[in-house]
Amino acid sequence: MSLVSVMGIDPTAVADTPEFQLGQLGAIIDDTNGTRIFKYVQYDAGSVAAVSGNVAYYYTLDGYKLNQVTSDLSDSVEIGAGVLQSAPTDGQYAWIQIKGPATLNTALTAGADGDPLTPTGSSDGTLDVSASATDNVCAIAGDISDKEIICDFPM
Repeated sequence: MSLVSVMGIDPTAVADTPEFQLGQLGAIIDDTNGTRIFKYVQYDAGSVAAVSGNVAYYYTLDGYKLNQVTSDLSDSVEIGAGVLQSAPTDGQYAWIQIKGPATLNTALTAGADGDPLTPTGSSDGTLDVSASATDNVCAIAGDISDKEIICDFPM
């Protein structure tokens, strides 16, 4: 299997109509951050507005196959989708970061450097330390004090 992605995307762009195929992958490679992979999705606000740098989760049961995300943990199935790169409103299209180093806007709810992270047990827009083998682990805590994680969200 080969991975083909759009290079040089603007991960902070937001659109009212899709500018890429939903689920399209994009990549940015630079000397400072290395390789970061992004995914094009549609945002569903639920009762939580999007905030750049917060975590998004797949929206309800069909969120993954429909590429719909939300930061409202109660409207998700607790599967991490990625880190928002912008603040789309309800129904808008945007990029989320799914692989590589990222800095969160909101501090993690618990944990130490190197811990596996999951949406389970966290609050809206962030992650918590995995406490069970059945948790969806989607990131690794990097430097907790600087809100840095290593993204490993599902493609």
